Amino acid sequence: MVVVEEMKHRTFGMQNKAVAGVIEALLMVALVAIVLSVVQLTYIPQIMEQRESDHMDTVSNQISSLKSMIDLQGMTRSSAPISTMITLGSKELPYFVTVKAFGEVSANEDPAFKITLLPPPGNLPSGVIPLTSIQYAADNSYFVDQTYILEGGGLIVQQPDGDPVMRADPSISSTNNTNSISINFDLTHVLVSPGKNFSSGEGNCFIRTNYSSNRTYFDTIQPGGHIRIYSQYLHAWNESFHNLLGIYAQNGYIDINISSTKDYLEITPGSKYIMIQLNVIDIYVQIGQGWIL
Repeated sequence: MVVVEEMKHRTFGMQNKAVAGVIEALLMVALVAIVLSVVQLTYIPQIMEQRESDHMDTVSNQISSLKSMIDLQGMTRSSAPISTMITLGSKELPYFVTVKAFGEVSANEDPAFKITLLPPPGNLPSGVIPLTSIQYAADNSYFVDQTYILEGGGLIVQQPDGDPVMRADPSISSTNNTNSISINFDLTHVLVSPGKNFSSGEGNCFIRTNYSSNRTYFDTIQPGGHIRIYSQYLHAWNESFHNLLGIYAQNGYIDINISSTKDYLEITPGSKYIMIQLNVIDIYVQIGQGWIL
């Protein structure tokens, strides 16, 4: 009987140790799961938001570089193509549940966006100049989406919850004369090759540009005439023109206003008439891999 009791006690002791080991393992697994959950829910979104913010800074520099290249081609009249890289998106973080960021680059030639002159210049009977653009639109998962637009020689930035702002003004110079305000405006006009106007994804995209031609229009805007800019980004254009020509508006020499219908920005003569020299610079643009001659 004694032997049997000792064997029973030994058997019970071994079972107790086995149960304790299982509980310890479960507690370790639960602890690891809790730590990973805290990291996943608290720190990973912050890390990914910072990664996407850094990516937006990179894109901002790349778009600024693209504007500089286009401006340089317009000034030098160089037909040699130049490629500028745009990083479309950012990758997910390894070993954790994260989402990629994507982006798209496109060229816009919508006829609804334009500049009109009244009266029309003699060498432009329609008085209409297309207002084209190149834009990058981000599709972020953690950081606020941003859109960068190169339109008419200016660099515009827009976020979903705010008005567009002009990050870099177009090339506009002015002179205050006795009876007039002279305005010289270098307007970049994008010419897109068919099938090479769009790219999207997460990798790198190349935008190739080269100078094509230049056209200059001279016009005298007297009372009853106007310069109108039709754009999706009127707030940015209004801000830019007030920065560049606002002193003349304050003195009553000219007027700069967004229409009551929010369709266009209008510049009209005040106490002085407007003499405008509009230099339209045609730039060929191809988006994506490959080069079409």
